Amino acid sequence: MGVIVEEVASRRDMRQFIGFPLSLYADDPCFVPHLLAERKRFFSAKNPLFEFTDVDYLLARDEEGRAVGRITAHVNHRHNEFWDERTGFFGFFESVNELDVARALLGAAEDRLRQRGMALIRGPLNFSTNQECGFLADGFDRLPAIMMPYTKRYYLDFMGRLGYVKAKDLLAYHYTCKDEIPQYLVRFASKVERRTGVTIRTMDMRDFREDIKRAFSVYNRAWAQNWGFVPMTEAQFAYMADELKDVVEPSLALLAEIEGKPVGFSVALPDYNPLLKKVKGRLLPFGFLVLLAGRRRIDAVRVLTMGVVREHRKRGIDVLLIYHTFLNGLKRGYYRGEFSWILEENVLLRRAMDRMGAARSKTYRIFEREL
Repeated sequence: MGVIVEEVASRRDMRQFIGFPLSLYADDPCFVPHLLAERKRFFSAKNPLFEFTDVDYLLARDEEGRAVGRITAHVNHRHNEFWDERTGFFGFFESVNELDVARALLGAAEDRLRQRGMALIRGPLNFSTNQECGFLADGFDRLPAIMMPYTKRYYLDFMGRLGYVKAKDLLAYHYTCKDEIPQYLVRFASKVERRTGVTIRTMDMRDFREDIKRAFSVYNRAWAQNWGFVPMTEAQFAYMADELKDVVEPSLALLAEIEGKPVGFSVALPDYNPLLKKVKGRLLPFGFLVLLAGRRRIDAVRVLTMGVVREHRKRGIDVLLIYHTFLNGLKRGYYRGEFSWILEENVLLRRAMDRMGAARSKTYRIFEREL
């Protein structure tokens, strides 16, 4: 196939870039499209991420001018400053099942990153580990959880044939609470509360801004040593919180505090993906009605984030957050959940998942290659 890769240079090009997955996955029963309005906001200059991220948006076209793939080549300067690296990234990769298209897209991204002085390319990251990342490596038979990617099986073959190697696996665990919270978890949570003096409370939606600031005071400290972590700015954290505010279940947004000071937090989101699949990326004219009518029937959540500051780790506070997520979730009819994602080397959390009876359900793989 003859392929031309061009930079996105107009609004029409950007509409094609955003909308390309809708046609690529049109017949895939497990694909869940983003809301198009949300994607437009995400890629706009209003997103604080672009204050420190340089991006090239690229589209691949065939001889007849039809879009057959897309990719970004981007440099996240906060990542490189934090890790003292010269790493560039590719993201938002989508391609028809033609190796020539994948080769042209990745080759163009590599060229852009070399021109920016990068020594390594890694991806897919959309745009960092704070957003969606990884190609799906298993678990192709079920819908992804909210804000998790779903990608083509043949992308893994592309990576191997084009000289990319695995950088890291990110894991998802699925859990179904059939009757009640496991008793060992109830007992352990009680011991932790007595030993540590920690209290768990829900975020106050009437004081949302202040509680977001409290969560932010935990975030960068709690995740600083994790592979691939990129510190968020306060503006970026607030932007993400605002984007999620309408889908947050307040009882599942938790702060752990000791003597009134935040030491940990977690957020579990109702899994809107079965509903988002129905609306096919559009809120108008009737998509928003589908979401409003269906939200009461959602019975699953995704534990999106959970962290404890370093000086209070290994005291059971993370397990206490899990317990209160169970406790509050079951009261509201949520009995299924996905914990995602978990780094493959996070042995302690993976053991906790195993002990709970959670089943590993998906693997997301990040690749890299020297430039």
